[in-house]
Amino acid sequence: MTVLQKRVQVGINGAGPAGLFLALLLRREGIESIVLDSRERGAIEETIRAGVLEQWTADLMRELGVGGRMDKEGHFHRGITLQFLGERHHLDFVDLTGGKQVIVYPQHEVLKDLIAELLAQGQDIVFGVKDVQLHDIEAKQPRLTYTRPDGKACEIQCDFIAGCDGFHGPSRQAIPKELRREYQKVYPFGWLGVLVEAPPSYHELIYSNHERGFALLSTRSDTVQRMYIQCDPPHTSKGDDIANYPDERIWDELHARLDTADSTLTEGKIFQKGIIGMRSFVCETMRHGNLFLAGDAAHIVPPTGAKGLNLAVGDVLRLSRALTQFYKSGDAGKLDSYSAEAVRRVWKAERFSWYMTTMLHRNPEESDFEQRIHLADLDYVAHSQAAATALAENYVGLAVDL
Repeated sequence: MTVLQKRVQVGINGAGPAGLFLALLLRREGIESIVLDSRERGAIEETIRAGVLEQWTADLMRELGVGGRMDKEGHFHRGITLQFLGERHHLDFVDLTGGKQVIVYPQHEVLKDLIAELLAQGQDIVFGVKDVQLHDIEAKQPRLTYTRPDGKACEIQCDFIAGCDGFHGPSRQAIPKELRREYQKVYPFGWLGVLVEAPPSYHELIYSNHERGFALLSTRSDTVQRMYIQCDPPHTSKGDDIANYPDERIWDELHARLDTADSTLTEGKIFQKGIIGMRSFVCETMRHGNLFLAGDAAHIVPPTGAKGLNLAVGDVLRLSRALTQFYKSGDAGKLDSYSAEAVRRVWKAERFSWYMTTMLHRNPEESDFEQRIHLADLDYVAHSQAAATALAENYVGLAVDL
């Protein structure tokens, strides 16, 4: 069988946020790469994903020339609202952080912008590949092999491989299990998310701790809103099934958890709904040989802290600087320190996501005492500028120290 061979500097496995941002960052420095993904382009661009962009992520998109649609269609939020014990408390991030804010702009729209720009610049992206395997990752020239959609076998020889293929991809598995330092927490609850054809019910995100469980009011556009309620996790003995949630029950739960004496949700047609489980996961071994992990391949956060996409971009910003230094000067110092430095930032994001998740959800495994502690936490944040500032600076994004 004929194997098509190609030589590039960096092979990128995965066309999610980490892989696409990395490709664009490397192109800016004249570093050649190829991007592989098992999904077709349409599946990547049309799979609806929520997205909250931290201030620095939005600034980077503008710097890379892919921020035009974001600035036109994104929703700029200067803060969030915490709701508990029937009352709402606004946290003004702009005031608390010296001018920083977040932008609600769906992840799949970010991916559309990145793919369009990369293809316009001539980037090699191969969609719909099969049987991706990593070889010789401890050698000077690691390889990626895969099968193209037309059935032809291909081999990519490169200097480095970036594993950006998510939690279930082959990149992390290419590191011997005994060498991977991994940590995980699975939460005893999940989220039921819906997309609704309706105008916004509120001007910013509302995070609600309610006796019936957590709820989140978010937005997607002027005509489509995204909302979530806490439920039992899927795929467990006590797991919830979406069939147990007709639209009427969903609206009953949303109203119970988010309405106040002077405010009620605007209902509309629910056109998408689903249940997801929640976990925290970290693989501290973000480098092995000439394989570097980034994004969900190395870490997962529960969505409560809005960190997933931003954390992935932080990884590849650091990795791109390290690769640039190597190719321009031959200095591998930043490559050698990539894993240790990236992990420090990862754990801070994991801490914040865990903090928001535990503070806002009703955990069936906790005592009444612990639930009251979480309400005290919320009360402290709502009435202490120091506590509110700490939450705000984490939410808008900690600096990526390079």
